[in-house]
Amino acid sequence: MLNDKLTITSKHTAAAQLITEEIRDIITPKFIIAIGGEVGSGKSTLSYALAYKLKKQHIRSKIIDLDDFYTVAPLERKEWRRANGINCIGPDEYDWNKINRIIDDFQQDKESVMPCVDLITDYVDTLTTDFNGVDVMIINGLYATKLKQANFRVFIELTYNETVGAQIFGDKEEMTPFRKQILEHEHQIVQNLKKGSNLFFDFDASLDKYHL
Repeated sequence: MLNDKLTITSKHTAAAQLITEEIRDIITPKFIIAIGGEVGSGKSTLSYALAYKLKKQHIRSKIIDLDDFYTVAPLERKEWRRANGINCIGPDEYDWNKINRIIDDFQQDKESVMPCVDLITDYVDTLTTDFNGVDVMIINGLYATKLKQANFRVFIELTYNETVGAQIFGDKEEMTPFRKQILEHEHQIVQNLKKGSNLFFDFDASLDKYHL
């Protein structure tokens, strides 16, 4: 996503270092790392910190943000959700066919065209990238750990109250009653995706520390 606000702290660099140590002996060509978890838990920030760590090890990586792959554009999503009800919210909002095509392009060293949301305008732009020579794909998003192609899954834990607090603190979106309903609904879905993850992080989004 373009113009996302990221603040790298020691908890992110420490977590990124731990991931690189965990995958050191299992990494293969065209390795896919999925980073899932709650809204506001730091998935995008951890992805960037991990990509930077890998770059220092001469491993070229590409970050894919699943929020770029909603079927309904940001400018229309709020009204669409209100019109369709809370039960429409979840993994089915993503264009998984498009996501799988991007993954196929990565695995085949091909050039690929993908959506990219500009968080300033809320427009969906188009990004062209060449996966030739890219060693690792880092995919982050609420439901990233459900991807069957992932070789290594990371889950970031956050309670519902911490999720709401992170949204308010981060000024992500106006905290209306409907927004709180959405966050609680997403929280329940995301919690069911913890199973099968290789690594868990449980750190408060506002604290400069981490623990397993």
